Amino acid sequence: MSGDAGAEAIERALEQTLRAGADAADALLVESDSLEARVRGEEIDFVKQARGHTLGIRALVRGESGLRSALTSTSDLRGDVVDRMAQETVQLARATEEDPFAGLPEEDYARDDVDLALFDPADRDVSVETRIAAARAAETAARATDPRIENSEGSQVSSGFSQVWLGDSRGFRGSYRSATHSLFSEPIARENGSMQRDYWMTTSRSLAGTDAPADVGRKAARRALRRLGGRRVATCQAPVIFDPVTAPSLLGHLAGCANGYSVYRQTSFLADRMGEQIASEALTVVDDGRKPGGLGSRPFDGEGQPTRRTTLIEGGRLASWLLDSYSARKLGSATTGNAARSAGGAPSAAPSNLWVEPGERSLEEIIASTERGLLVTELIGHGFQPVTGDYSRGAVGLWIEGGEIAYPVEEITIAGNLGQMLLDIDAVGSDLLWLGRLAAPSLRVAQMTIAGE
Repeated sequence: MSGDAGAEAIERALEQTLRAGADAADALLVESDSLEARVRGEEIDFVKQARGHTLGIRALVRGESGLRSALTSTSDLRGDVVDRMAQETVQLARATEEDPFAGLPEEDYARDDVDLALFDPADRDVSVETRIAAARAAETAARATDPRIENSEGSQVSSGFSQVWLGDSRGFRGSYRSATHSLFSEPIARENGSMQRDYWMTTSRSLAGTDAPADVGRKAARRALRRLGGRRVATCQAPVIFDPVTAPSLLGHLAGCANGYSVYRQTSFLADRMGEQIASEALTVVDDGRKPGGLGSRPFDGEGQPTRRTTLIEGGRLASWLLDSYSARKLGSATTGNAARSAGGAPSAAPSNLWVEPGERSLEEIIASTERGLLVTELIGHGFQPVTGDYSRGAVGLWIEGGEIAYPVEEITIAGNLGQMLLDIDAVGSDLLWLGRLAAPSLRVAQMTIAGE
């Protein structure tokens, strides 16, 4: 679809929605084009390609005590279909309950045109065969690393391109293009009856920004090999180090608890803690929707607000929530430019690029300063209660004795309370790693319960 066609669809949707009786409206059009392929051994498991677009219309109709709202979506952009959908959206809105907090943002919308390096036009010319060749290279390198790598769950590549158009009745009009490319390898190691799997991956807005496929395969193989001979440990209290692969999961729990919707609904243990010291002074957490090349970057959010840098935790002090306009009104605050939405869904608050500011110590230095404890390399399950902060997850990792890696461990559980865990972080690594929208360096929690034998 051309840029002009996308902009025309937005204009038509808004015009018809207002003509049908809406007092305010916005329209979002998302076009996507994706490719996935997986190679296992010498065989191609699958190749998938998909292309489509979806238009969403949100109508807001004023009542006596607030706005009534409704949202509809369609993949059919013919004029008569868009016109009919606009009328039906307004009819649906009139049938809903009034909400005094509903509405478009009151703050000024994004007006700047900023290049965030979200898309490399040259990547559009890369063939399916080239992407499959990258998967093959990772798979071959993983299997060639060691004779004990004798199988795999496959090496998978993906490339996705999208274009977004957004407009509203305030006068905002915006569009941007983005892309995401990834490569994932998951080999299986076997020795003395023990069989272990692990993975490694690379992801970037451009193909040039991804790691070499052979490097991904070899690193995945080494991670699988180090898990061979895993055992359980006796139940104990000890320091727990989350590596850069697992530490972002803590950040995800934190982001959920700092989400404006969780806060106003009182479903977060942080709900009444704004301004308080809720974590170690070593911990600073930042969200920035304008990080160049960031996987969560975009010039404007799902409501047309300019994205921005927000410090959630500064030196351990809770400094901000993540807010869209609705949750901001509920909390008597202002949006932080964190509205996220799909074409078929209403806006909600979500992080963009969220990370823990790195420290100065390497993971090796943190391990060397740990007399006895656990390095977590994989987490299993979803044992987190946001209302209380209680935390319990299955874990896989490496046991530390005398400041050195002693042996691999498995079939254990780590438990604590996220609130206390944040306060007990006594080491922040320098190894910040971006594998998604959330990133963190290695983090050591001074003490947790490790349940094993």
